[in-house]
Amino acid sequence: MPPSEIAPGVYLIEGLGQAFLYREADRLTLIDTGLAGTAPAVLNAIAALRRKPADLQQIVVTHYHADHMGSVAELVERTNAQVLVHALDAPVVRGEAPEEPPQISELERPFHEAVSKNVPPAPPSRVDRELLDGDGIDIDGGTRVVHVPGHTAGSIAVYVPKRRLLFVGDAAGRDPEGRLLVGVFNVDPAETRRSFAKLAALDLETVCFGHGAPLDKDASAAFRRLAEKLAR
Repeated sequence: MPPSEIAPGVYLIEGLGQAFLYREADRLTLIDTGLAGTAPAVLNAIAALRRKPADLQQIVVTHYHADHMGSVAELVERTNAQVLVHALDAPVVRGEAPEEPPQISELERPFHEAVSKNVPPAPPSRVDRELLDGDGIDIDGGTRVVHVPGHTAGSIAVYVPKRRLLFVGDAAGRDPEGRLLVGVFNVDPAETRRSFAKLAALDLETVCFGHGAPLDKDASAAFRRLAEKLAR
């Protein structure tokens, strides 16, 4: 069964940390990989689209947390895809540096403790390209890296301007009722709010989150309303 198509050529692979396949005529791009052990689900999704593992040519990691980069190493072994990560998070992805612990609020603590029990460690992976703010990624004619520090130092969002499409990682999310939220479990909560304001300035129609259902219409209005509320 094919994965859910949330926009033309964009497919959701669900899990604790969601992954997204971006299909083009000549290749596939994966944005995040989910937990360690998610590689079979990704490969099954590729097969359901009648593509081969070798068609997965690049993996963009929005940040180093194990629910987003958990299956990078296994997918690289199976596909030889290139791995793209922000320069500040790349040492953690490679296993050369430890994660910076988040600042957990009392409100976040019970949820963080419950979720952390279900997250296996992520094996380290090679990184083929270290990204910076404003860099281009060759997806669908040109995609821009937006550095959104706060959740981690090197968190990024991936913006496809011509489609008004954004892959936001954990800089924002949606709760089970569909409410838009600023990302939680952040190394720098104040920086996360500033990064959210940066995203709210983009021209958006559809936003794909690491956690929560995609926002598939009028995303700019939703982001700007929350950014204005946070600025009060």
